Amino acid sequence: MKNNEQYIPSPVNTEDVTLPEELTPVLERLAENTHEIWAKERMAEGWVYGPIRDDAKKTHPCLVPYADLPADEKVYDRKTSEETLKLLYAMGYRLTKRRKR
Repeated sequence: MKNNEQYIPSPVNTEDVTLPEELTPVLERLAENTHEIWAKERMAEGWVYGPIRDDAKKTHPCLVPYADLPADEKVYDRKTSEETLKLLYAMGYRLTKRRKR
């Protein structure tokens, strides 16, 4: 991309993909894990919990367990997880759970 070109995101269109109902718990676990990875990375960079985000002090109000996040913050992680699953389905992949032995 050249300096004078504007970046235009072009994600795979997943509007026509409907995820099976049984993936709802998987989606929620993926969302929680996404938050956990984000929080772990921030903490490794020296960030700590703080009531307001402050980049200079490295404080962030979302450095809490996923269950304690405000609902609107969980939406971002859920959307990311949902779109990941939809992309896999759009690419022809299917998820199956192994039976316990």
